[in-house]
Amino acid sequence: MELPINYDQSHWTIRKQAREQYVKLQEGRCWYCDKILSSPPRKNVSDLEINRGLFPEGFFKYPIHLHHCHKTGMSIGAVHNICNAVLWQYLGE
Repeated sequence: MELPINYDQSHWTIRKQAREQYVKLQEGRCWYCDKILSSPPRKNVSDLEINRGLFPEGFFKYPIHLHHCHKTGMSIGAVHNICNAVLWQYLGE
């Protein structure tokens, strides 16, 4: 698969494949905090207060997300679900 993909125009199966490919390319590390994706995110990220009401139902169900640009729809990398929430809530990304 050629990365990046257009997240907004891709079926969930394509998004899953892209996420898995990013995990491999990133050597299992989070694009945002650089911690191993199978471990919790960095403390400076996990210590931030998350307003869970801002996020769709099920957002935190999956530990690894495919992060994408909300302006272009293009994928950026694999991130912890908390990192994705921080990117969205605090940085608007």
